Amino acid sequence: MTRITRILALPLLVAAVLIATACGNSTNTTSSGTGMPGMGTSPMMSSAPSPMGSGMAGMPGMGDSDMYTGTGLAATVSGFTFTPATTTLASGKKTSFRFAIRDSTGMALKDFADDQTKLMHFYLVRSDLTGFQHIHPTMAGDGTWTAALAPLQAGTWRAYASFIAKDMSGKQTPLVLSAPLRVPGGMAMTTTLPKAAPSTEVDGYTLKMSGEAMMASMTHALTVTITRGGKPVTDLQPYLDTYAHLTAFHQGDMAFAHLHPQGEAMGDHGGPTLTFQAVLAKAGNWRLFLQFQTGGTLHTAAITVTVG
Repeated sequence: MTRITRILALPLLVAAVLIATACGNSTNTTSSGTGMPGMGTSPMMSSAPSPMGSGMAGMPGMGDSDMYTGTGLAATVSGFTFTPATTTLASGKKTSFRFAIRDSTGMALKDFADDQTKLMHFYLVRSDLTGFQHIHPTMAGDGTWTAALAPLQAGTWRAYASFIAKDMSGKQTPLVLSAPLRVPGGMAMTTTLPKAAPSTEVDGYTLKMSGEAMMASMTHALTVTITRGGKPVTDLQPYLDTYAHLTAFHQGDMAFAHLHPQGEAMGDHGGPTLTFQAVLAKAGNWRLFLQFQTGGTLHTAAITVTVG
């Protein structure tokens, strides 16, 4: 080797050594578990390490500034307050629920950013997780929102307002605020939460979940496959800019989680497989509500998962 060749080769050799050393010293933190109680031996129970890791890195859309990461159990966060016009609702009949989002000065907020094509997502959930309504209310000129509710069963409920607030500087703050509500009348019987299972059915559709065992506060990829009559469903229509919308509520304290879908809806031919980015903050049972649309009809399926 000539002297010039040796000089040119030296930097390449040093770079190779540095790269090899960095790779050898790197760590790979992955999420793992021993299985979800009640979920049987479905693929979701695999204890294999997650290729996605335990953090937000590597998940498209995760870690963005427009993603809410709290539990949704507070009425006031970051200077914004969820203010219901009433905390008592009538049972057994259609009714309207009015509320406002107020800033730190007490003024009703009127400036919101689009969140999956809507300015406001309103959820009403019964304390035993059997009742569920997801509504897109309308806002009046004074900042008051009105949600048209389907008839409610007597009992204790919780109302959630999910939105992206905008302040005068244009800064956007994603939030979920909530407050308990009471629906008096009759015997407010509670229903036992269905056990965790790998599949559920709604309106003739079968939804099967798969993925690794879920651990609290870790990022997981959750896959849902939809079939009908044993055949894959491939005619899902866009709903809120995706082919499905998935929210989760924790048994007991009713903590909120929005499981973010991957991919954007392109035409009326979605399915049969849907993938979600799931981060459930607490251990225990969660009730998942998955909404999807076919033939102009919105379907809402519910399923229980257990988080380790």
